[in-house]
Amino acid sequence: MEVIDLGEEQVGSYCKCLEDWSEEFDDEGGRKRAWYEKSRALGLRVKLAKDSDGAIVGMIQYAPAAMAPVLAEDLYYVYCVWVHGYKEGVGNRQRRGAGAALLGAAEEDARELGAKGLAAWGLRLPFFMRSAWFKKRGYEVADREGMAELVWKRFSPEAEPPRFAERKVRPEPGRDRVRVEAYSNGWCPAQNLVFERAKRAAAAYPGAVDFVGVETADKAVFLATGLSDALFIDGREERTGPPPSYERLRRRIEKRARKRRLL
Repeated sequence: MEVIDLGEEQVGSYCKCLEDWSEEFDDEGGRKRAWYEKSRALGLRVKLAKDSDGAIVGMIQYAPAAMAPVLAEDLYYVYCVWVHGYKEGVGNRQRRGAGAALLGAAEEDARELGAKGLAAWGLRLPFFMRSAWFKKRGYEVADREGMAELVWKRFSPEAEPPRFAERKVRPEPGRDRVRVEAYSNGWCPAQNLVFERAKRAAAAYPGAVDFVGVETADKAVFLATGLSDALFIDGREERTGPPPSYERLRRRIEKRARKRRLL
């Protein structure tokens, strides 16, 4: 297993989470590519895992916490670690050490860049980005929010633990129309799908539905809202993982509009 830096020839695959075989991410409106172009100028780092057969099987993306959707100083932050686990494409390459190799390379790089520690988010349930996986590799819990845990590894005794941001906005129903409110950071193609699908679904009901999109990659916007990626329909937060289909979102919006007698 070899860990390499992301090259220009791999950017397209990276923006699709290495799922080159899938057409689903073609629906996310190029939001990941736009986020990548802006973020690399701010210090975003991306490394890839290359298997012995030459296939790119995993990736890790991390950046200075100053640009990330957390509260932290002098740390780097891992947006995600992903190793290909599907039958399609290069096939399932998980449980072969690629994830550990990627995380180790990111830790070494962050140290060399002067970071006092490395932080990451994880889920307490056995899904994507399990916090338990990080804990097995020396990470400690710094903060909790619902099913999510913010974990970190201290490189320096002076390092301060990271924290989740407090939610500062409470979306409410629209006054004369259904209000669809979507928050998007841009780093996650799956969440970008939610944003774009909700936008299209809302547009299907002109005069009855308003769409409000909030870009949270700007740290000032994130701090003002306390939200990174989220979707609300008339003030009610919608589940976005895995991303709901366009048809499902359209049905949810239509149901709400009919209940309010706007259709």
